[in-house]
Amino acid sequence: IDADPFFGPRHDISKGVMGFEHELMLEQSLLAMGIPFETEEQLRMRGTSKTPDILFSCPMGVKVPIQKNKHTPQQGYQCRESVDYEWKVVCWMDSKALFGDVNTHHNDTLPQAEGYVHRFGPGLILYWFGHAPIEMLGDGHGDVVLVGWNVPRHFMFPTGDIVSHGDTFPSSSAKT
Repeated sequence: IDADPFFGPRHDISKGVMGFEHELMLEQSLLAMGIPFETEEQLRMRGTSKTPDILFSCPMGVKVPIQKNKHTPQQGYQCRESVDYEWKVVCWMDSKALFGDVNTHHNDTLPQAEGYVHRFGPGLILYWFGHAPIEMLGDGHGDVVLVGWNVPRHFMFPTGDIVSHGDTFPSSSAKT
């Protein structure tokens, strides 16, 4: 069992370490933008039974791309093209240091996220290594935002102030 590269103890340890490292990257990005939140560890210390990686201190807006199918008859398939952005309200974030394939998303991630939605409201799942096409994945009846590869670049406080990667403080003049 030690020699099994996919299901053995070494693989489990490696996966755990990678997950922890990506949670820290998420926390550091949010701290750098001045976004207040509680971590999974802090939530457990106060006795919360379901714990996303991040619970925002107040609901936050997050700017995400609106995806639109673009048909290319020459190639005979549809590809995804980002055409615009929209703001979604989220109360929590969960970091997944993996690729969001259809099976894992439907059987593991989405049921976990639905528990967070029932307790905390709408949220965001960040698949650090990308994900399958959005139309193949569920969004928890519109309550779960899915993003891939990076922490979203723009967040909006309830006051309307917007903070972006690289900002040192929220700016009300940056409203979009």
